[in-house]
Amino acid sequence: MSSPMSASNFLKALKNEGLTVVQVGEWRTHNRNHKGPWGPVHGVMLHHTVTKGTARTVEICRDGYAGLPGPLCHGVIAKDGRVHLVGYGRANHAGLGDDDVLRAVVAEKRLPSDNESNTDGNRHFYGFECENLGDGKDPWPAVQLEAVEKAAAAVCRFHGWDAPSVIGHREWQPGKVDPRGFSMTGMRNRIHDRLK
Repeated sequence: MSSPMSASNFLKALKNEGLTVVQVGEWRTHNRNHKGPWGPVHGVMLHHTVTKGTARTVEICRDGYAGLPGPLCHGVIAKDGRVHLVGYGRANHAGLGDDDVLRAVVAEKRLPSDNESNTDGNRHFYGFECENLGDGKDPWPAVQLEAVEKAAAAVCRFHGWDAPSVIGHREWQPGKVDPRGFSMTGMRNRIHDRLK
């Protein structure tokens, strides 16, 4: 069980992993903490945005939209590999998911199938939205996938977690397909190798 790192430590962890970070507005205090607690944190969740164009993607992830206020994640990983920080604290990214999956993440064990939505993921996960249409055709540039690997590894390194603490939204909440276009097993293997 871990308390969330401070915003300053989050920024430092990402930079120490070799990422180019763009700080968007008052990201350190932009959150949904008034809706419930953030923490204890247990892992990192990856998403795709179903958007095109970095500026618009960052704007949506920061501000949200009707029915789902922002921030929609902590960081947006753009096609060029830059990480745009849009919020810190509780964010509207994970929603309700499977408590069995959460237990597996905490124990860093193999994930069971997600077959229920009974646990608040916004409380327990750092979230990164990755700029991609999510249609299975939009490419994932190598520099972006490397940034995904580095961002997840940065959080894991700080907390002393290994790659099984990183999951896709599709592994958490029934009916979700994101991130679509790369293998979560392959990404976890990359993260594990980076953390060695």
